[in-house]
Parts: sequence; C-alpha cells; structure tokens
Amino acid sequence: MPISRQLAQATLRPMVLAILKNGPGYGYRIIKRIHDLTNGEIEWTTGTLYPFLHGLENEGVLRSYWAEADEGPRRKYYSLTPSGEKALERESAQWERVYTLLSRLFGPSQDLIPG
Repeated sequence: MPISRQLAQATLRPMVLAILKNGPGYGYRIIKRIHDLTNGEIEWTTGTLYPFLHGLENEGVLRSYWAEADEGPRRKYYSLTPSGEKALERESAQWERVYTLLSRLFGPSQDLIPG
C-alpha cells in the first residue's frame, strides 16, 4: 500500500532538512533523493517542493544561491542556515518521539489503556 498523501506531506519538512544536512542541493536532486530513499513510495512534484523550499527560505531555515551546472541551465541550490540546523535537531527529536509512541501503540503490548 502506498504512503498516503497526507503522511507524505507531513514528512516534507524533516526530509528536506535531513537531506540538506549533508550539503547543498537543488530541487530536482532533492525530489530524486526522496524517491530513491523511499523506493518510490513518496513522490513529490516540483509544484509541491519549490513553494515549500521558498517558505523555508523566507523562514530563515534555508538560504539559496544560483550556480552553473555541469549540464543544462543554472540551478538554484539550497542549504541549511544555522537556524535550519537547529530546526533539524527539533524535527528529529519530535519524529523520534512520534516513532516511539506509534511503536508502542502498534506493538504487541497495549498497556496504554488500563484494563
């Protein structure tokens, strides 16, 4: 079963920040990286990603610059700012908490509800 659109949308911020922690990237490369990492289960379009990247830039989490590409037109690269690195730490901690909670809920032991 494919990942729902709502869940994929919820992962946009942490995934973009995590991908850019390893260095600058441009839109198509980010889309391809997510596709590859999720074995095609999450498919973002440029219509979804670019407005999101611009929002993160306006928020001060990302900065961008234009650079010549080896092939084709110039590309706009995005990288984390110091504020973006802190945002990634917060996102990571929150998603770890969600993972832990869901693991307990979906696991064999359901002691969250008193019997």
